Amino acid sequence: MTRAVFFDELGGPEVLRLEEVPLGEPGKGEVRIRVDAIGLNRAEANFRAGTYVYQPNLPGSQIGYEAAGVVEAVGEGADGFALGDAVSAVPTFLMTEYGTYAESAVLPAHALVHRPNGVDAVTGAATWMAYTTAYGLLVEFGGVKPGDTVLINAASSSVGLASIQVANHIGAIPIATTRTSTKKQRLLDAGAAHVIAAEEEDLVKEIHALTGGQGVKLAIDAIMGPAVNTLVQAVAPDGTLLFYGWLDPTPAPMPLAPDFLGRNIRTYAFTELTLDSERLRRAKHFINAGLRAGSLSPVIDRSFDLTDVVAAHRHLESNTQFGKVILTVQH
Repeated sequence: MTRAVFFDELGGPEVLRLEEVPLGEPGKGEVRIRVDAIGLNRAEANFRAGTYVYQPNLPGSQIGYEAAGVVEAVGEGADGFALGDAVSAVPTFLMTEYGTYAESAVLPAHALVHRPNGVDAVTGAATWMAYTTAYGLLVEFGGVKPGDTVLINAASSSVGLASIQVANHIGAIPIATTRTSTKKQRLLDAGAAHVIAAEEEDLVKEIHALTGGQGVKLAIDAIMGPAVNTLVQAVAPDGTLLFYGWLDPTPAPMPLAPDFLGRNIRTYAFTELTLDSERLRRAKHFINAGLRAGSLSPVIDRSFDLTDVVAAHRHLESNTQFGKVILTVQH
């Protein structure tokens, strides 16, 4: 037997429950891992609440995209994995089919990546959603080059902090925004070249001052909402604005026509990378290289035990965290 987290109805963190279930056996193309750490994501909170891009199977929905642990069983055709391998889960599956909030989890082999030597389970569980998203935004679709300026909002989130590190890793200049100056020094310490407190400073004026009036080469937006019209004015005429989240559920107005001219404005979905085998292959190599070199290193906000999953989700939704929220599993 093993324990896993399920929920039977949509709602707040309190709907999550830990239940004892039979230990699953991996089928064709699957691997079972002993889970040592689990990374929490806003996507899972939305999935639990019924506001994600797809709906859970109720009752008895599983949950979870990220985990790290050790291979304990290998199914037929799951080539490249052996008992005892240290691995991390990359979110390349639907939570209606698999979940990682568990002491032991069966996952598709294509969703697993070997952890480099020296990368512990907490780091492994905190890496792949945030850094794969950041890689897709900045490298695959943003086309950022050394010396380019990158504007990152919601910068104290796990994706925001990962984007700061990815920008530095490729020699770009990360400019972080946050609502108030409370987190300004922490963002500078985390590698941001500049930090703008959006509720205290004029974003467009500050960006133009920092870029010699040109605007940024790339802006990545996790918020959307009415602020879109301001954000697009901070982008250079030949730059790109990528939307990847919707933390503000208020409808986002279409930017004014002059702000469209020459700019590439589009949404980015995580699956554009994870469902493309060649893009995913490149992402895995890029991220593992950064982990080995130490230039990519996830910031951990706080760890909870798996038995405290409700409290962990409450903290995740408090918007007070700086970095990744983790669940650890005691065996």
